[in-house]
Amino acid sequence: MAIVFVACDFKNPDKPGDQGEPFKISGTITNSNSTIVYLEEVPAGNSEGTIVDSSVIGKDGKYTLKGYARESLVYNLRLSQNSFPLAAVINDVPEMTLNVELSRENNQFAEKYEVKGSPVSQEMKDFMYTFNGDLQKIYIVSRQMDSLHKKNPADSSIVKLIAERKQLGDEIKDFSINALNKAKDPALFLFELGYYQSTANGFRLEPVDIREVNELITEATKRFPAHQALKAVKTRLDEQLTQMKQSIEPKWVGKQAPDFSLPDANGKQIKLSSFRGKYVLVDFWASWCMPCRAENPNVVEAYNKFKGKNFAILGVSLDNPGEKDKWLDAVKKDNLTWTQVSDLKGWESAVVPMYDFGQVGIPYNILVDPEGMIIAERLKGTGLETKLAEVLK
Repeated sequence: MAIVFVACDFKNPDKPGDQGEPFKISGTITNSNSTIVYLEEVPAGNSEGTIVDSSVIGKDGKYTLKGYARESLVYNLRLSQNSFPLAAVINDVPEMTLNVELSRENNQFAEKYEVKGSPVSQEMKDFMYTFNGDLQKIYIVSRQMDSLHKKNPADSSIVKLIAERKQLGDEIKDFSINALNKAKDPALFLFELGYYQSTANGFRLEPVDIREVNELITEATKRFPAHQALKAVKTRLDEQLTQMKQSIEPKWVGKQAPDFSLPDANGKQIKLSSFRGKYVLVDFWASWCMPCRAENPNVVEAYNKFKGKNFAILGVSLDNPGEKDKWLDAVKKDNLTWTQVSDLKGWESAVVPMYDFGQVGIPYNILVDPEGMIIAERLKGTGLETKLAEVLK
């Protein structure tokens, strides 16, 4: 479940005395073609910053940037032509040194950077370097899995790599949770939480669920009671929890799955009840739904792992009228090799009110046992594999 972090943009007022405490960042930038470096203030949970200062980069690479802040925030250093920031710091001290060496091969990226005088900025750097190093390990395993899939390997080979990747993912999550619990600064806490959550989907890590996020933020507000950005995030999260309470709790577990019949790509009517005798995951999705497409690799992996164990998937698309080609193209691109059906009516499909997931949205799924009883719903990421492993022994 996505957690939206509030962007708390504390604008500097015209009156200098109300701007907060001054801070200064100075150092050198080497291998740069730019003449100006910018300082961006990045509000909590926002990927885009607001420029608060700029500095000419001397011939010797030296620069000095200044800012004011009422509380600790994350700041990026950015060159005008670069898509990515050079480095990030937190204003925990009045003065710090930040030396950046850009890559000679591609000066869009920093080859390395060194921060002095700011313990919290150093802690943030250490977090990112460790986190990204572990992500690289997951990337390597994923590449190995892709190569194996093309060779029709033995199931044992794939299962071993799946287990290895899951272990790496669990280690990254444990590392991140530990870092959050030890964070010495509220801006660092918010940065680390956002960094993990925003990365989780793209690398198929297990996100920190909304209840655990709430516990982490509640504890952080006790440690840093005066931090306004953290308070704002907590307030917004409380609102989300209230709004989501109904959708979080299972509606269908323990109930008989309502039967339905929808046409496949060839027009043949397929009934859910035709899968009776098997465990079947009914997966509601659509080609236009980006979260669905991002989740599809997890579903593919689960299917490949359990398809020989009395398990099937019935994909139910909510694609729109006249968009059959888009539906089938997505099925092919995402390698969805199980049964797919759709009446191409979008949200007007009869299955939406039948299963009452209009407010929850898609991706949405239910797991039906061989007797037609629903035993789980909204299974995502590693949670899907865990549940299947539990029932398909």
